[in-house]
Amino acid sequence: MRIVDLDPTDEPAIQQVAAMLVESFAVNWPDAWPDLESALEEVRESFVADRISQYRGHVWELHPLVVRVSQQEKGIGRALVADLEERVKEGGGLTITLGTDDVNQQTSLAGIDLFPNVWEYVARIRNLKQHPYEFYQKQCYVIFGVMSDANSLGKPDILMAKSIVR
Repeated sequence: MRIVDLDPTDEPAIQQVAAMLVESFAVNWPDAWPDLESALEEVRESFVADRISQYRGHVWELHPLVVRVSQQEKGIGRALVADLEERVKEGGGLTITLGTDDVNQQTSLAGIDLFPNVWEYVARIRNLKQHPYEFYQKQCYVIFGVMSDANSLGKPDILMAKSIVR
């Protein structure tokens, strides 16, 4: 497998990536990129210089990660995450963060009022319908927070991070 950077001048590749966003998020996150136009906007925005990192370059964000549906569970996602981690290290980054939404009650955190005992619920999180938070846990990312109603009442965003210097 060879990982290549997406070139902002390669329109056919940009179209492919945008189509993958729509297709891959359609089942569990249909409002994320509901059409090609919104996905193209996201891909093009990813080339803006200030989108690459935050907190003076110490903390970088992984957003979004997408693998063509027909190619999932073949190690491509793991390879993409590992490649990003190496690039962040090379760039002097210390930590990578990400948010992974639960809008379809894929985890035990969805559909309930998490307050005031947020950490009790997080400590007992269960994956009910193949939510990707477990994929990230296998890459040593940990849950460091939850935005309870980020996507509407009872539809949280699970915040995860990994130190890449330890």
